[in-house]
Amino acid sequence: MWDMSVAQPVEVDQDVVDFAAVGGWMEDRGLPAGAFTRVQALGGGTQNIMLRFQRGGRDFVLRRGPKHLRAKSNDVIRREARLLTALDGTDVRAPRVIAACQDESVIGAVFYLMEPIEGFNPQNELPPRYAEDPEARRLMGLSAVEAIARLGAVDYTAVGLVDFGKPEGFLERQVSRWFGELESYSANAGYPGPEIPGLEQVGEWLDRNRPARWTPGILHGDCHLANILFAYDEPRVAALVDWEMSTIGDPLLDLGWQIATRPDPGTTLAALLGKLGAVGGLPTPAAMTEHYGRFSDRDLSAVPWYTVLACFKLGIVLEGTHARAFAGKAPKETGDFLHAITLELFEKAHRLMA
Repeated sequence: MWDMSVAQPVEVDQDVVDFAAVGGWMEDRGLPAGAFTRVQALGGGTQNIMLRFQRGGRDFVLRRGPKHLRAKSNDVIRREARLLTALDGTDVRAPRVIAACQDESVIGAVFYLMEPIEGFNPQNELPPRYAEDPEARRLMGLSAVEAIARLGAVDYTAVGLVDFGKPEGFLERQVSRWFGELESYSANAGYPGPEIPGLEQVGEWLDRNRPARWTPGILHGDCHLANILFAYDEPRVAALVDWEMSTIGDPLLDLGWQIATRPDPGTTLAALLGKLGAVGGLPTPAAMTEHYGRFSDRDLSAVPWYTVLACFKLGIVLEGTHARAFAGKAPKETGDFLHAITLELFEKAHRLMA
């Protein structure tokens, strides 16, 4: 998750970002020269690194993988930069890439520079106008729906993303793909296996009721509210962020994802969104679906199926941290917390199936 609204002054480890090297690279591309000032670390849930700075009177945000790169860290950053560059000029609200460095030798990792986003992340703050006005929160939720509908409407071939994913068989392979992911968690010592009631039934229901026809498009992949920045001045999306799970697939899964992760006050899932999760006031699933249809000509009759798929997929993703906690690779409290959300997601799936 990216959070461009939480910035802390920071001393930068030269092994992570060598500003002398970045400066030379920038100047080679005609970007402003001069001292790097107001260097700040931008917070977030991801291990990827983001730094905001000023140079030559202009603000920049640098994004790269974690200090200790994982196997696919550089590929993830390359994909993000490519996608965001392709979306520039569309009506999708997303960060704008200024320049990308594919050469890992410059600072030891792929990185890109983007323009900062002025907005807040509802996981970390809820400005007074939103906290006090349920209508502002309702419009905020509808703006999130509009943002993914506009993304799904982009002609991915026209913007040069024809090979960005593998849409053929996308829906058909979802259940087996995520059951396979779940099975891989057994490699974590001490993990007793998934204690998720009704797990197999959800998978079987998804395969039986899978939509026969759908239209490929750009899929954000993880578009819950904590991965969206909202404007301070009015209830609208400032930018969709955290594009690590993006691909070419069925964009209606993004709608299902937003409905599945809609925070209901009093639930464990709602606790992820702090004050917003506690006060509620977001649009209903029916209102979200109706609003999506204003910006899309897709068949919305199977939205409950996509919501069940989102519950299934996200629940399995979160279970991975629970499994790693057994092996001491994640805090036990975090593993238990995310497992509780997994159980809520599967309960929601069963209600929709019924």
